[in-house]
Amino acid sequence: MSKPRKKPEELRSHRWYGVKDLRSFGHRSRTAQMGYHRSDYAGKPVVAIINTWSEINPCHTHFRQRADEVKRGVWQAGGFPVEMPAISLSEPFQKPTTMLYRNLLAMETEELLRSYPADGCVLMGGCDKTTPALIMGALSMNLPAIFMPAGPMLRGNWRGDTLGSGSDVWKYWAELRAGNITEGDWGEIEDGIARSPGHCMTMGTASTMTSAAEAMGLTLAGAASIPAADSRHAQMATLTGKRIVEMVWQDVKPREIVTAAAIDNAVTTVLALGGSTNAIVHLIAVARRAGVALDLDRFDALARRTPVLANLRPSGRYLMEDFYYAGGLRALLARLADLLDTGAPTVNGRTLGENIAGAAVFDDDVIRPRARPLVGSDGLAVLRGNLAPDGAVIKPAAMEARLLRHTGRAVVFRSYDDMAARIDDPSLPVDADSVIVLQGAGPQGAPGMPEWGQLPIPKKLLAAGVRDMLRISDARMSGTSYGACVLHVAPESHVGGPLALVRDGDLIELDVAARRIELKVDAAELARRRAAWTAPAERYGRGFGAMYLRHIRQANDGCDFDFLEDGPPTPDPEIH
Repeated sequence: MSKPRKKPEELRSHRWYGVKDLRSFGHRSRTAQMGYHRSDYAGKPVVAIINTWSEINPCHTHFRQRADEVKRGVWQAGGFPVEMPAISLSEPFQKPTTMLYRNLLAMETEELLRSYPADGCVLMGGCDKTTPALIMGALSMNLPAIFMPAGPMLRGNWRGDTLGSGSDVWKYWAELRAGNITEGDWGEIEDGIARSPGHCMTMGTASTMTSAAEAMGLTLAGAASIPAADSRHAQMATLTGKRIVEMVWQDVKPREIVTAAAIDNAVTTVLALGGSTNAIVHLIAVARRAGVALDLDRFDALARRTPVLANLRPSGRYLMEDFYYAGGLRALLARLADLLDTGAPTVNGRTLGENIAGAAVFDDDVIRPRARPLVGSDGLAVLRGNLAPDGAVIKPAAMEARLLRHTGRAVVFRSYDDMAARIDDPSLPVDADSVIVLQGAGPQGAPGMPEWGQLPIPKKLLAAGVRDMLRISDARMSGTSYGACVLHVAPESHVGGPLALVRDGDLIELDVAARRIELKVDAAELARRRAAWTAPAERYGRGFGAMYLRHIRQANDGCDFDFLEDGPPTPDPEIH
């Protein structure tokens, strides 16, 4: 049953603006100071526009304009828009990793919405970590919220060949190191790979997470697929602004949308897209903010039944611009309908099933039919064993099939710096069957669990034609990356997980079909190594970094802060 429409005096912002007392006088007079008349806001929903634009975030360069287009929609629908900048997590520039700051943006989003007179919000994001962070904060605050995705950039181009962000960076970097292209070629690729606003146009973490947000019901139908430079993206921004005003009057809150069924829809969508392994960490965190239990086993169970239908890089051939022209996410979801809960509600007031009704595919090679999937199942796989008792993940669709079952001797690097110093040493004892292991790259160890998981192949093997080999770490991997990379090993090496005990020459066995990753060292020897192990020194002694290290959870638990996931709701502030 739908809820009764709110009255103006029931708006949350009424406590700031509508009360006849000294404090409300101050709120109104200061709003007048900014050039607004009382008729602009009196009795109207105040809509916070959480904008992650900044001049250091190339994925969001169009957000300054998009914010104005969202405002236009809010004004047209009878609301009062208030733009609120939030920290911009710029994937290419922020070091050591944006993942270190995902929870900071989630906290900022929650506290902006709590501490100011917001009745509802538009969340503007897209660059990898901004999407889960904004949604996590909005779920914890639980005001009416709608997500506006940044949209993918246009295709790259080099000498007539299509370039995809990330994926072709790794590909041509390997060719440069192998001596197959020149520095001049490399410079031309640099100039042609990113040529418009928007996030990565491969099926990297950005498009994976914005698509998951749409499948969860948090965006307008079809919003996640529109290229950032397309005029329809600007139209979507204005429609998003219009819709949030109605959501406030109807009191449609995100926890009513993000149910267990919605989370399953998001996971299934990620799998069918051949999406980023990062989605596992992010969706676990998002689900738990909504009070929904989600763990690695649920991902693995859904992966076993879900075909990969999107022929998109890095697993496939095409890019997001092609995906949009082929019908976009609505068309893909229509082909998955029997695997989805189509009765799940969405922010536009219709069910997911109603949103995808009539959606058509215009290119069966980009969005494959169910009878001809890119991969029949197992777009992601969760591994367990004595090397990863709490789980690890791999993306079988993006690796060479010969490595799906493999045993090799470990070549161990203690840190990223150690790896960078030695990986191309001609005397490194490594061959094509070796297993490259990186330690110290997890949530605490790096810190922040950077995207180091696509470990480089040694130069001497590249020169010999090797383009994939088994690599294992407690790091993440860019969603644009590919290869036989075992990721998110939990518990991580920094806290004494079994990965910390691996030594050069140890045999490691991978069996993706059996979902197993084993260190072939007897228990007595492992016990001796554990007794000799000492915890590394902490990197941060103060500030946000110290808080992060004290409260971050492991990868299998979503890397949220323990005090943000758990606990009773925080009350609204007193207005005195």
